[in-house]
Amino acid sequence: MEISRLPAGARQRRSAEIRDFLRSRRARLTPADVGMPVGGTRRTPGLRREEVAVLAGVGVSWYTWLEQGRDINVSPEVLDAIARVLRLDAAEREHLYLLAGLNPPQAEPVQRQAPPELQRLIDGWMPKPAYIIDRHWNLVALNRSAQVVFGYGPDDHNCLVTFFTSARYQSAICHWQDAARAMLGQYRADAARYADDPEFDRLATDMCAVSPAFAEIWAEHRIGSNAQGTKVLSHPQVGELIFEYTMLPLPDLPGHRLLLHNPQPGSDAESRIAELLAAEPAAR
Repeated sequence: MEISRLPAGARQRRSAEIRDFLRSRRARLTPADVGMPVGGTRRTPGLRREEVAVLAGVGVSWYTWLEQGRDINVSPEVLDAIARVLRLDAAEREHLYLLAGLNPPQAEPVQRQAPPELQRLIDGWMPKPAYIIDRHWNLVALNRSAQVVFGYGPDDHNCLVTFFTSARYQSAICHWQDAARAMLGQYRADAARYADDPEFDRLATDMCAVSPAFAEIWAEHRIGSNAQGTKVLSHPQVGELIFEYTMLPLPDLPGHRLLLHNPQPGSDAESRIAELLAAEPAAR
């Protein structure tokens, strides 16, 4: 949101925050850090405003107005130049964009591999199902319960693909049409969030070609967000399983989400899961 459109109180807080943020980042650097000669005696530590402006290729007055949080035109290119001069890391650069009223550039997709500590986390969620997906809904990590309960095997790499192309999975999901519409509403919302990522369109195009059900629902242009919800399965071995699920973002892995499933209170899903796990071999 542009700063000028914020309420007066929020505008003042934003101005104070961007001022303090940029000043603190200037103060932690010296001219030597950025390859500038030091002449005479400096009265204050850190870089001066005019030094940041020169190195970033912007006017001193403009940079001063930016620090003051004034309503000025700000471009991503200029913010990136300032971020480079001030040696901002990825989180700080994102913070600068937000303070300036711009959407931060999306981080590059992270390699499809979960850190060991996240694998230990979902393994510790046993005997309840848990798994991690990336921004394109690829399965990054899952625990044994997710494999056994949902039937994810070595050939299942993407939740969306499995949902629409696996006859086994479709037969197991109760109220499949409702679940499919909710799922594609979430996927379309994700695609809009990463508008510069062509993989979303590629996957949707491929799925429209192979799944008439996907193509029909995709054409409805549904938008949704399902951070919490209910999954109802009809498992071929133990019958109905009802789960409450929660989808949590993983800030250190941009675009990745952790899905945790709990048996619905009052159901016997937990004991049925125990039956499944006892009957299935430990390795798949």
